[in-house]
Amino acid sequence: MNFTNWKTAPAMRTVVCKHADAEKYVVNNVLTPGKEYEVKNETEEFIFVVDNTGKVGGYYKTYFE
Repeated sequence: MNFTNWKTAPAMRTVVCKHADAEKYVVNNVLTPGKEYEVKNETEEFIFVVDNTGKVGGYYKTYFE
């Protein structure tokens, strides 16, 4: 899937954020624990979701259920 079409593409599935406590990065500004997010793409390590800013961002799978 071409990354330029991710925002307008239909969601693959939805996931729920379980925490936004990161050691290295600041994710508590863009992810809300308990909120459901649409998955636009997925790799072995990352999930790409439409975050609170309205843009597609890639996050570690450990943040989601």
